[in-house]
Amino acid sequence: PAFRRPPRTVARMGARGVAIATTVIVLLAGGAVVVDRVAVGRAQELAVSELRANVEGVSGEPEVTIGGFPFLTQLAAGTLTNVTARAEAMTLDGIEVTDVVVDADGVTTTEPYTVDRAELTGTLSVAELQRLVEENSEVDVELQIEDDQLTAATQLFGLDVTATLVPRVENGKIRVDVATVEFGGFAVDVADLPGVLAGQLSDLTVPIDGLPEGVELSGVEVRDGGVRITATGVGVLLTAAAAS
Repeated sequence: PAFRRPPRTVARMGARGVAIATTVIVLLAGGAVVVDRVAVGRAQELAVSELRANVEGVSGEPEVTIGGFPFLTQLAAGTLTNVTARAEAMTLDGIEVTDVVVDADGVTTTEPYTVDRAELTGTLSVAELQRLVEENSEVDVELQIEDDQLTAATQLFGLDVTATLVPRVENGKIRVDVATVEFGGFAVDVADLPGVLAGQLSDLTVPIDGLPEGVELSGVEVRDGGVRITATGVGVLLTAAAAS
């Protein structure tokens, strides 16, 4: 028998059916995206409220961003891919840290609350660093930051002494190395300074307490206006208040 073309009406109905089905799928997918974004928005708002209520010493209006897509699938699986929290300032065991960012990967949503990897960054102002040095050492110096360099100024025998300090992390504390020294306007080797002063400058230590258990100071960098610290942790166990 000869091949017969289907009636145009049938062909049109078939094409129309495909178009309708495609439209329905697109609308359903779009609706699912809207529902997912509404849910993640609500979760972020709730996280901000819990952050204000359960974490002491937070200043300003914190922000929480839940990454990854879709959110509802992550929630059902019990692990959020990434959560980032920001705060203008917070106090860690009496130490004020500004411009705080907490970045957490693999955050579980049921007990025991854990984080696969967490990183906290924040800035210690010069004034806060000065206070910590005064409280944790017997060195009488004035700290300043000039051209992204940390300097310590004092006097010896009535002459000005200025040392350029390079901070580093050692055993969870900020320690410094003395890079250059000017004594009475002349560059000198730190070994040529009187033993007491050389020892004091070399022994400057600033402990950073109040970090969550399992999170340790891992980096420090001099920035304009302060010292930027980084603390990291792997497999961090959170308290219920912190995880909420």
